[in-house]
Amino acid sequence: MQLPTKLRKFAIKKFALKRFDFVSPTESRVLTATVILCLALLFTVGVSLASGAVSMSASQLWQALIHQGEPLYQTIVWDLRLPRILAAMLVGSALGMAGAMLQGMLRNGLADPFLLGISAGAGLVAIALISLGLFLAWIPLFAWFGSLLTTIIVYFLAKRSDGISVERLILAGVAVSSLFGAIQSVLLLMAEDGRVQTALSWLIGSLNGRGWGEVNAAGIYICVALVLGCSLSRTLNLLSLGDDLAVGLGVNLMRSRIFIGGIAALLSASAVSVAGLIGFVGLIVPHGIRLLVGNDYRVLLPLSAVGGALVLTVADLLSRLGAVELPVGAVTALLGSPVFIWLLYRRQSAI
Repeated sequence: MQLPTKLRKFAIKKFALKRFDFVSPTESRVLTATVILCLALLFTVGVSLASGAVSMSASQLWQALIHQGEPLYQTIVWDLRLPRILAAMLVGSALGMAGAMLQGMLRNGLADPFLLGISAGAGLVAIALISLGLFLAWIPLFAWFGSLLTTIIVYFLAKRSDGISVERLILAGVAVSSLFGAIQSVLLLMAEDGRVQTALSWLIGSLNGRGWGEVNAAGIYICVALVLGCSLSRTLNLLSLGDDLAVGLGVNLMRSRIFIGGIAALLSASAVSVAGLIGFVGLIVPHGIRLLVGNDYRVLLPLSAVGGALVLTVADLLSRLGAVELPVGAVTALLGSPVFIWLLYRRQSAI
């Protein structure tokens, strides 16, 4: 039964702002964080476009962007670096928002598409299609079904009568990921030699060789899912207050979690379809954004997308600076693993 409108407003003001520490950030704080993230992203994109095996000055980069100057620079910028950077931004924004949505839905700061096995479900479908050479153009859609199925499996494995167990959630994600990893190994052994290298790049997580085809194929899914995710910010705010109060304020828990989980799965699957299995972006980015703007999902979701794009663009830049190019998934693991260990330590210390 829903509460009257006046009583709803009173409950939100009384409980959300005090008891549950749900504090809306000030406009100046949000504006400052938005400007800093956007400027940092713009700067990183510029450095990434100019850096690589062939370095460019600012003037050479600008001429290449406006289709002037040397044809070689134009080819490098428009055919190689720009689509790869756009792919990194799309994948990072998808993982950042997916992590924020899962953490809000489960009220668990350790939730992440990679840790919960959702990315593994999408990766299994992608590896199956690659190894069999079937329907490669439909990888984002089929990967979404795989990630959605994995989301349902992990949710029910971790569900208890009194809610979601953090320990069971992580263990369920590890178990499902291990099972899917074993199936992926079997598929790789059965695949032709020419397809194994492509499949391995998906398992490691890489943006090497990503072009306009991948951007166009998954970009529409990611952009639509980002818009839909932002539209669920009010629902996530209410879910953060607790199930009982959320139900009293008119939230249908099952329907809301299906929508949120489905969109998070679509974001994760689309990211996997472009870059493979990339971990920890959805874990560390929402925590960093919360330190800047607080817990209001009306702000947290879009800024998590921007922050995810920034983090993965930086990781991709770092992966290309060495003598040997590293998989971007390895870079994000190096950056994210210490943060995950710190979060586990802080959680254990609070018990």
